[in-house]
Amino acid sequence: MAGEAQDNVWPLPKFHFEVDWGSVASGLGFQEVSGLDVEAQVIEYRHGNNPVFSTIKMPGLLKTGNVTMKKGVFVADNQFYDWFSQISMNTIERQEVVIKLLDESGAPTMVWTLKNAFPVKITGTDLKSDANEAAIETIEIAYEEIEITMEA
Repeated sequence: MAGEAQDNVWPLPKFHFEVDWGSVASGLGFQEVSGLDVEAQVIEYRHGNNPVFSTIKMPGLLKTGNVTMKKGVFVADNQFYDWFSQISMNTIERQEVVIKLLDESGAPTMVWTLKNAFPVKITGTDLKSDANEAAIETIEIAYEEIEITMEA
C-alpha cells in the first residue's frame, strides 16, 4: 500500500539515487546511471597428462566495464568538460565516484564505489528545433576497481 515503510518483501525502487565524485558537491542530480558491472575473465587450461579430452575453467582477472551517467544541462554547469579537459599525455586526476541507491528516507541502502575513475567520453545533447525535451549530456567513466556495499 502507498505510504508504507520499505521492508524485505519488496525489491528496492531504482529511481532514488545520488552520485558523488571528488570535490564535486554531494548529490548531483543524474537522470540515469548504467554499466555497473564486473566480471571474472575465464582461464581455460589443460595439462598434458589429463585423461579427459577437454579443458578446465578457472576464474582469472576481474574486468570492469565503463559506467555511463546522464544528467540535465544547466546554465554555467561545465563539470563534465572541466574534468575531461584535464587529460593530457596519459595523465588525468583520477577520482573516487560513489553511487548510492537511497531508500524513501534518503538513507543509502546499496553503494557502488568506483576507484581510480576518470572520464573517457563526453556526449553533448542532441539539438532539435521541434523537440519538447530537456537537454541531457552524457559522461562515460572508466575505473579500475568497484566496491559494492549494502547498508543496514
